Amino acid sequence: MALWWQDECWFSRFAQPNAHDWGGIRLIERPIPPKEEHKALACYGAVRHGTDQMELAFCPGQPNSAYMVAFLPQILKATAAAQRQIAIVIWDHASWHKSKRVKQWIRAHNKQVKANGGIRLIVWLLPKKAPWLNPIEPRWLHGKRAVLEPGATELTPAILTQRLCAYYQTEYISLDSNNVS
Repeated sequence: MALWWQDECWFSRFAQPNAHDWGGIRLIERPIPPKEEHKALACYGAVRHGTDQMELAFCPGQPNSAYMVAFLPQILKATAAAQRQIAIVIWDHASWHKSKRVKQWIRAHNKQVKANGGIRLIVWLLPKKAPWLNPIEPRWLHGKRAVLEPGATELTPAILTQRLCAYYQTEYISLDSNNVS
């Protein structure tokens, strides 16, 4: 069994943190160039309990159920690499976690596992309004502190993902919601 704590975090490429407020990371708004399609980068993350192994994947814009479904196989792949048969994922009450699409994908995956073998996926919701129970939350805060430079110019998606992958010591994976059934 592999226990994963999962969450998403958004990194604005144009609003940088105020150096005097590292506790709550207050952001300073910068004008957005009109040709930019996405002003934020969503980062899906999961940390494996007991090992601090971090799995990350990135997508443009906001998290949604299609990207969530695209991220789940990455958790299953890491669980298989750890030679475990069950992946337990604990996450918050985000709308994309409870969406019909995600529930159907998990149900279909577990049905296929029962018939053909593989890694079973069990999800568990944290209590509402209790994000501090998820140990990945402080990792996001420390990651933002490490990769965002107060007063720096805008970060391109490539630079931001490179810094995040280096900080969390993981490889870059881009989520493609078009390849999800």
